Amino acid sequence: MENQLGLLRIRIIRGINLAIRDLRSSDPYVVVRMGKQKLKTRVVKKNVNPEWNEDLTLCVAQPILPIKLQVYDKDTFSRDDKMGDAEIDIIPFIDAVRMTRYKNIPINGVIISRNMPNRQNCYSEESCIVYENGNVVQNAFLRLRNVERGEIQLQLQWIHIPSSKNL
Repeated sequence: MENQLGLLRIRIIRGINLAIRDLRSSDPYVVVRMGKQKLKTRVVKKNVNPEWNEDLTLCVAQPILPIKLQVYDKDTFSRDDKMGDAEIDIIPFIDAVRMTRYKNIPINGVIISRNMPNRQNCYSEESCIVYENGNVVQNAFLRLRNVERGEIQLQLQWIHIPSSKNL
């Protein structure tokens, strides 16, 4: 892929106060999409505060597309129930990666950029893009839309591909 920029590792850490879709609980899992790419976490049985701690890796190419997350409740005998969705515009993250490629940032923990929650994004609190151990990393809490409650905690980390010349 000549327009490939690099890889984006998404660590789906946990769900917080997710909606109940079964009798007393839910069996949640997360589907991550970017363009035609689709990945998903394992199902955590009977838990509205699941811990996944799963790494999913997407290939980022031009044009840069948003990441879409959808949370579902796994059902055995019927269609899986929707438990909300969220979206992340990764252009600020990619801009931070580009900035670190052209500037020498040797100090660990340097904040490169801040994302504030507002009505146009899904952040539930301030999310900083930082330089950690030679990597560009963003920790985020995303509030789920189209549902009565719930958040997803995740981390983005850039993986540079040496053969990629675009970034």
